[in-house]
Amino acid sequence: MQNRRQDKSQNKSQNTPTTAPNGTAPSARQLRVGELVRARLSAVLQRGDFFLDSADFRKTGAAKATPSITISEVRISPDLRHARAYIMPLGGGDVGDILGVLNEHAGRIKHQALTGLRLRYMPNIRFFADESFERGAAMDALLSKLPTIADEQ
Repeated sequence: MQNRRQDKSQNKSQNTPTTAPNGTAPSARQLRVGELVRARLSAVLQRGDFFLDSADFRKTGAAKATPSITISEVRISPDLRHARAYIMPLGGGDVGDILGVLNEHAGRIKHQALTGLRLRYMPNIRFFADESFERGAAMDALLSKLPTIADEQ
């Protein structure tokens, strides 16, 4: 019995990308709704018409071409009322400007993406920069510094 408790406490201390902030893994429903929201957001962002409407985005001159955005993950809160969408522009463009526009138009994007979705509550969407690409590159750099087995022999 003691070993089970230790195993559970060790699992809760790990904070993997799919682990909720409280240390519990998301439910199957959270994962299913998150993936559905991600697919619908991707379809809306492909159109990108809200970028052309944003005065802030036009000032930067980036509205000449609608940026291609990757939505790597959407995390849904346990009560399904809040969604955190992690994005990264292709080519690593200016994430700050894009996040500003997306969060400014979050209500409009939510309406376009989630209309017709059969949920009791439509989750409020907030956009965040996905830092997993940088963490992966840093991990690759660390691993490339390690000597290989062939070098040791």
